[in-house]
Amino acid sequence: MTNFSLAEDEKNSVSLALHGGLYITIHDLGHVYDILCNWPVDDVKAIVVTDGERILGLGDLGAYGMGIPIGKLSLYTACAGVQPRHCLPIMIDVGTNNESIRNDPVYIGLRQKRVQGEQYDQLIEEFMRAVVKRFGKNCLIQFEDFGNHNAFRLLERYRHKYCTFNDDIQGTAAVAVAGILASIKITHIPLKDNVFVFQGAGEASIGIAKLLIKAIIKSGRSEKEAYNQIYMVDSRGLIVKNRPKGGVTGEKVEFAKDHKPIDSLEDIISQIKPTAIIGAAAVPGAFTENILKTMGQMNKTPIIFALSNPTSKAECTAEQAYTATEGRAVFASGSPFKEVTYKNKTFHPGQGNNAYIFPGVALAVIAADIRDITEDVFLASAESLSNMVTQEHLDQGRVYPPLQDIRTVSLRLAKELIEYAYDQGLAHRYPRPKDVSKFLQEVVYETDYDSYVPAVYDWPDYTSLSKDVQ
Repeated sequence: MTNFSLAEDEKNSVSLALHGGLYITIHDLGHVYDILCNWPVDDVKAIVVTDGERILGLGDLGAYGMGIPIGKLSLYTACAGVQPRHCLPIMIDVGTNNESIRNDPVYIGLRQKRVQGEQYDQLIEEFMRAVVKRFGKNCLIQFEDFGNHNAFRLLERYRHKYCTFNDDIQGTAAVAVAGILASIKITHIPLKDNVFVFQGAGEASIGIAKLLIKAIIKSGRSEKEAYNQIYMVDSRGLIVKNRPKGGVTGEKVEFAKDHKPIDSLEDIISQIKPTAIIGAAAVPGAFTENILKTMGQMNKTPIIFALSNPTSKAECTAEQAYTATEGRAVFASGSPFKEVTYKNKTFHPGQGNNAYIFPGVALAVIAADIRDITEDVFLASAESLSNMVTQEHLDQGRVYPPLQDIRTVSLRLAKELIEYAYDQGLAHRYPRPKDVSKFLQEVVYETDYDSYVPAVYDWPDYTSLSKDVQ
């Protein structure tokens, strides 16, 4: 465990990482590197960047989106012990299409509509190159809350050229797939025999679906068979080929089925007969009582994931899911719900929070010098997290470990990812640590100087966590 006696400039850099960041605007084209040079810390290891276009369920917040990178990096430190001086929050301000914010007299950002197209791409390209020039090829760049039309294409453009990932697509996917892998331990239906309906076809849903396909293939299905297990629904209904209403473009095309169009989600579920429904479209109440009851009638133990944030956008509540299915649902949500008691049994709903994934991934990337963060890394993350769910948790209705154990979970996740990265030739830090647990114990940041805080060696008494840990 690293203890510090901070010099004044180091204290300032820690304060900056936790409370401030850098703003880069569209008017800074040609000068992005100069702006990065203004940051007083040279050994930045992780950047979280946003352009503020798609903040949770709140939409386009423009420059007010800076709170997202600051918050995410705070979780790097709180959950996984990444040193705050290694963290840099960045807001890329290209304007906002939110007119009420743009006209607010105290708004701090550019008072113009969003710049898109070639000029936008030039700014992002210059930013990526400037990060490498300033901080090195191994500086992690986490994209956060970009609009759908930019998120996927930027991920595809940069994922194998830079040390980067998109948390909304890949982090969300990993935590959701982890929940599904834990859920089938309750349903006892093999992954390859499940049928999934996704309410929503944006970043989150498509990210989850693609990672889920990798998991299904690993369970023994072909890629075609895996795709056949997944149905996507957007605002125009079931995504099918040659849909009269159109809208089947971009990433949706891969999921288009040879099926007649169906408009309503209720009809889709009745006809497709899924074992699991997953909501990630921020349509509050999308999982109606009839839909929930239908899922309960078709399945002994239906999987119901209402993943949209914030709570007001959830597809259903935990109480609604348990009540409509007579206490038989496996439920998880994106927002926290209180425990629910139904017929003398108390359920503790799982919260599919990305914080289970991205801090641990970041720690592993930084510690082992992983420069190509592949989809297999996120599948390994999902498997690792699902294996931390004990039988006791499952009996309580949990498909994730308790959030109060997040520090332990993040460190265990990082340990297993580091071992995976070395085994797969993805790590660039050599020599390979002989004892990864001890190695992490030496690099994680700890704020408590007066009392002992459990870290890598002191896992809770989880059967699944005790394996291979000294």
